[in-house]
Amino acid sequence: MVGLGARKPPSRRGSMADVPKDLLEQIKELERLFTVDGAKLKEVTNHFVKELEKGLSVEGGSIPMNTTWVMGYPTGDETGTFLALDMGGTNLRVCEIVLSDEKGLYDIIQSKYRMPEELKSGDAEELWEYIADCLQQFIEYHHEDEGLTNIPLGFTFSYPATQDYIDHGVLQRWTKGFDIAGVEGKDVVPPFEAALKKRGLPIKLAALINDTTGTLIASSYTDSAMKIGCIFGTGCNAAYMENCGSVPKIAHMNLPPDMPIAINCEYGAFDNEHVVLPRTAFDIVIDRDSPRPGQQAFEKMIAGLYLGEIFRLVLVDLHENKNVSIFKDQDISKLKKAYTLDSSFLSMIEEDPFENLSETHDLFLAKLGITTNKPELELCRRLAELIGTRAARLSACGVAAICKKKEIKSCHVGADGSVFNKYPHFKARGAVALREILDWKKGEKDQVILSAAEDGSGVGAALIAALTIKRIKEGNLAGIRNTEGLV
Repeated sequence: MVGLGARKPPSRRGSMADVPKDLLEQIKELERLFTVDGAKLKEVTNHFVKELEKGLSVEGGSIPMNTTWVMGYPTGDETGTFLALDMGGTNLRVCEIVLSDEKGLYDIIQSKYRMPEELKSGDAEELWEYIADCLQQFIEYHHEDEGLTNIPLGFTFSYPATQDYIDHGVLQRWTKGFDIAGVEGKDVVPPFEAALKKRGLPIKLAALINDTTGTLIASSYTDSAMKIGCIFGTGCNAAYMENCGSVPKIAHMNLPPDMPIAINCEYGAFDNEHVVLPRTAFDIVIDRDSPRPGQQAFEKMIAGLYLGEIFRLVLVDLHENKNVSIFKDQDISKLKKAYTLDSSFLSMIEEDPFENLSETHDLFLAKLGITTNKPELELCRRLAELIGTRAARLSACGVAAICKKKEIKSCHVGADGSVFNKYPHFKARGAVALREILDWKKGEKDQVILSAAEDGSGVGAALIAALTIKRIKEGNLAGIRNTEGLV
């Protein structure tokens, strides 16, 4: 047995031979409901292109297509020391990034600070004071007695915000569990800067950014073939570089038509009008019972937050169907609790390598208190595959739509987020869908390649700060409000 290399992982070929007729019929029906064929993918993509264009128009559309005032890609020659602040839902991350003289290389030191729960529903001043305290701790720890002045900062503020300038952002609405009064509808930059000033911190805000835009810029810094940045996680989003001449809503600024500007699509809102997406009865229930019905239609079919809930709704529906025998005489009270399952539950089912699906059996018992038999496990396995595959295939439509709109024939796509990084087969299924939508010839290599992104909210924020300073030095002040202290 010498020289045969590493052993293959055990393969799991599911057998439907023992599945009773009622469950087999349900599996066939689920396959019909959740399978999205190539023709439908093309239809969704073509509608997506029109909606992207509508979002750039003066009138606007469901997809916001926010202008970010990031005007171009990094060259890889950017140098200097920058701070990045990443305000997430759970942690606050502070990074110091040194862009080195070697093209595309950087050094990073970072610290994480817990975001206290009480802060999320406290008052606005407490929030900015806490963030400034964390920045002060970071500076004192890493640069004690160094007499620093005006370190440029990129602030990753990944909440829906409109920006008239790169150093400005009006919060549209809180997400990620935040509900702090008096912040929505206001520019978040002045109170943040006031908290910095109060402490005499040697920090100057250069740019307020969204993590998706950061992903695009950080990924293109290390790989010039990157043309799209994507997030496939709890939510979904993409950013890409547009020409100013193709953005009618900023025509009044009379910018050179070929000048690039990064667009933060916020395309989880695609098809809120329900024109083209193949929604099932389960998708309709998810939307109806969500905090904001009628919004984020695309996101609710593909994002990690909802995949487990779709799976749960199907199983509860089957259990209540008198013509189907599933989880007979079992207490399914835990399964009946909304959002009790997340996408990691489906991931674990899809990763179960055993012929008898023993890991899935144990998972149902531990998480839901349900003892499952082999036919039930086969149905659950197939359902997880169907939901995961549909999400990956529909996700590809957003990427393909940007490629078609921009007439990109080949590029790399920097992708990040828990679903992309952790959900089994997501990347491969998305790649198959891109091939079908974009009509690559048989045997032709993939032209649009999904690959793991660089650190958008850290390195991306620092790079955008560097690009902003570079623009100020060149006299290109489009979308920059305050240049004081940056050059």
